[in-house]
Formats: sequence, C-alpha cells, structure tokens
Amino acid sequence: MVTVLNTLDGAPRPQRPRHPEKQNRPESAVLRKPAWIRVKAPGSPGYAATKKIIRQHGLHTVCEEAACPNIGECWEQRHATMMIMGDTCTRACAFCNVKTGLPAALDENEPAHVGAAVAKLDLAHVVITSVDRDDLADGGAGHFAKVIEAIRAQAPTTTIEILTPDFLRKERALERVLEAKPDVFNHNLETVPSLYLRVRPGARYYHSLRLLERAKEVEPAVFTKSGIMVGLGEARDEVLQVMDDLRSAGVDFLTIGQYLQPTRKHHPVARFVPPDEFAGYERVARAKGFLLVSASPLTRSSYHADKDFAALRTARAQALRQTGASV
Repeated sequence: MVTVLNTLDGAPRPQRPRHPEKQNRPESAVLRKPAWIRVKAPGSPGYAATKKIIRQHGLHTVCEEAACPNIGECWEQRHATMMIMGDTCTRACAFCNVKTGLPAALDENEPAHVGAAVAKLDLAHVVITSVDRDDLADGGAGHFAKVIEAIRAQAPTTTIEILTPDFLRKERALERVLEAKPDVFNHNLETVPSLYLRVRPGARYYHSLRLLERAKEVEPAVFTKSGIMVGLGEARDEVLQVMDDLRSAGVDFLTIGQYLQPTRKHHPVARFVPPDEFAGYERVARAKGFLLVSASPLTRSSYHADKDFAALRTARAQALRQTGASV
C-alpha cells in the first residue's frame, strides 16, 4: 500500500514532531504539581501588549519556547527574554522544551529588530538568550555581538544580560561576545555532573565551568551568573559541590529553580523540592560567597532579572568598599 501526500494544492503537510529525537522514548508519568508551584494563567492587558510588540518584530522568546511558568507575571511588566538565532536548537537536552532539528539561516535583520523591540518596551534591563547553533562556525557568537551592539544603538541606557550556549569547540567565540561588552554573562550549568549524560548529553560540565571562569579572565568587570535546576534526581551534596565549583570559577550570581517536565517524553521530575529546602540552599550559597543568590521553586535565569541586576551592582559595590579593592 502506498500513501500519496498532495503538497501542491494547499493540502496540509504532516506536522514535524517538535522533539523528533524523543519520539521513541518511553513515556513517564507527569507528577501533579504541589500548591507552591502553581501560577495564574496569563491574560492581563500588559501581557497582551508585550506579546503584540514581540509579534510585530517577528521575534522568538524563551518565555514561550521553553514554556516558562512565569510568563504571565513577567510579560505583564513588559519583561521578555529574547531568544535569538531562530526557534530550533541543534542540541537535544532531556529537560528542554525548545524545538530540536536543523535550524534555518541566520536572519541578518534580527539584531535591528531586537534593538527596536527593546526600545519600544522601554526596558531598563534586557536578557538575550539563544538556541544552540553547533552548525555555525562561531556558534553564533558574532550574531550575539551584533545584537548587543544594536541594543546599545537603539536603547543606550538599557543594561544587557546574555545567556549563552557553551560554544563547545568554537575557538574565540567567548572573546567575540565579550568584546561587545555585555553587563552580565550568564551560562547555565543546568544540573550536577553525574546527571549530564542523561540530562544534558551534548554538553560537558567542566567545559561549561571553564567558560564561566574564562569570562572573568577576559573581562574582569563583567558580572558572571549561572543556574541549575533541582528535582532531576541530584543529591544535596552534589548541589553543594556545584556551588563550590562555581565559586572557584569566580561566578557572582547563582540561581536555583525547580525542574518542570515539559512532556511525558522528557526527563521525569524525581521530586518537587519544597520551599524550605530552597531557602536552605540560598543560605549556604550566600555563606560560600556569591554576591547574589536566587533560589525558589519558580526561579528561572531571567526571572526578576532587572531587580536582580540592581541588587548585584549594589552587592559588588559594598564588597569593594569592605575590601578597598576595585574592578
């Protein structure tokens, strides 16, 4: 038997799976969320206004692509995390809801569109992230730099935080990004080393750690930031070791949030970590010397990023006054 698909007369084509690499994986149960993890559905006038601006400029956001639970709250306040270089990632992390596959060519007009959207939203602080682009010679570093430069040109008072891929095997990619002078360099470790092969198989824990350390070496004044998820099956001692590793790399700001399973095909939630455990992680992390720590069930890399950046600058200034040092 042969099935013929007519693609010439406007007939709909079969939709490509969002995560083709996960289609043959067994399904796992999605645990019921506890009361502390639930949020209101988005729908405020501020949310609608932010969505309209994003659509007008043809942009992608990680808020939508990663199904962030905080989208209603953030977009109501006109805070959106722009996701550049398309909506398709070349990696296939077991936790991530972003579409995987072969990405399209870079849009050369995207930097200007991002700059215009940031200006129109009148943002004091913006977070720019991206899909992984292993298909590009520089991993997209040059495009990141162009976006930063476009924002500086169209919204000169806006501070800029970038959340980058790991630029694995992309020589001088980090240096190219930092030449554009972002205010915050963020790269997430995502989880503890023992879970990398299952959760983040395309990445290398110590490469990511070295990337963060190298950022400080290249640009000592830049704030560095990293985050992990909990509830993936890690042990508490492993989380504490990640804290020590990040402090050894000179990282200023740590975020810790609850992992939420996007679909039954994704890595299962091992458990929902209660708020008091997050508070305990925050106390320990602050004692280890991070300038700023955000740890809660709903914490995400760009959650309250504008307020956190102001607190980060204040914390550094206080630390420098106490030591008499300078950046």
